[in-house]
Amino acid sequence: MVGLFVALLFVPESPRFLVEKGREGEALAVLTRVGGAGPARAELAEIRETIAEESGTLRELFEKRLRRPLAIAVFLAVFQQITGINTVIYYGSLIFKDQVGGQSDSAAIGANVIVGTVNFLMTIVALWLIDRLGRKPLMILSSAGMAVSLFTLGFLFTLQPPPAIAILLVIGLYVASFGVGIGPGVWVVISELFPTRIRGRAMSIATLCLWLACILVSFTFLTLVEAIGSTGAFWVYGAMSVVNLLFIWRSMPETKGRSLEEIERSW
Repeated sequence: MVGLFVALLFVPESPRFLVEKGREGEALAVLTRVGGAGPARAELAEIRETIAEESGTLRELFEKRLRRPLAIAVFLAVFQQITGINTVIYYGSLIFKDQVGGQSDSAAIGANVIVGTVNFLMTIVALWLIDRLGRKPLMILSSAGMAVSLFTLGFLFTLQPPPAIAILLVIGLYVASFGVGIGPGVWVVISELFPTRIRGRAMSIATLCLWLACILVSFTFLTLVEAIGSTGAFWVYGAMSVVNLLFIWRSMPETKGRSLEEIERSW
């Protein structure tokens, strides 16, 4: 943390912020340091154009024609979290230590490292797939894989003793399903639903809802397990994955290969 604090002292101010505040000379100096004099002037011009386009207001976002994309964005953001992904990211070691009998501390931590590695690798795969399969098919497959994994995981916790290897494999499948679709896909779709002038404000609202949902899941997981057991908790998250799948299938538009203008006209 001390190293991060010291390093932040040398981070320049955002050129975009400087342009918005009318400090274009400072913005040009920062861009020149990063990319050289020639590219800096071109980039400064692009920043000016982008800021000029982003003239929308928060009030405009709640107009009738934009209510549907805003509702879709908020739903996707919230359900990305309440399908339970951070239960295994945050509490993975605890799950293996307390819910799967006979596991040492090192084994539980090792299992959590594997889970994190799977999530990282599948996110890289998603970068390759999302423009080939499309956003909607990939996110439907992702939700289906998550639902199957969560219901299977709940069943495995009914066995005595719970099979550690099988549970690790199913959690790996669940995280892989999330990482290849819902994880990165939600951010891509949200960024493509709105016209440029209002996108920043819309994404801010969706992101706020996402983190509120993350806090809710993180703080209620242990209470949920205590109330209805590990099986019940993961079946609840599995049901949320099914709801998410149905919503994506019925309500989320495919944004692949469509311009922002085409998407805006469709609203």
